[in-house]
Amino acid sequence: MATKRKTKVPSANTPVKAVKEKAPIKSKKSAETTSKLRIRVRAYEHKILDASVKQIMDTALRYDAKVEGPVPLPTEIKKYTVNRASFVYKDAREQFEMRIHKRLVDIINPEGRVIEALTNLSLPSGVSIDVKML
Repeated sequence: MATKRKTKVPSANTPVKAVKEKAPIKSKKSAETTSKLRIRVRAYEHKILDASVKQIMDTALRYDAKVEGPVPLPTEIKKYTVNRASFVYKDAREQFEMRIHKRLVDIINPEGRVIEALTNLSLPSGVSIDVKML
């Protein structure tokens, strides 16, 4: 004997669920339209480095640019071991190290006047800057 299933028929009072529209798929072309100016700042002293990064960020924010960062990158440590004596005393050694501190700042969709202001910026000696357009 076959049994019939009863299906529920919606009445006029029952709410109907809204159909969600799918979000449009973002293509890679839309991501490429955003340009990014990546500034990598390096220095031996972290106080001078932080002051320089603050100066860069203030200049970018003055022209209403969107800034991401500063992102602290790992400190690069170069170690050198030197013999104290020239010939006999091999166990007597000195160790020296140089610490290179790094920061990363991204400026999203920079305008021409932002780039011009950053090129005219004077930073203290001992600070090196790498600028890339992504």
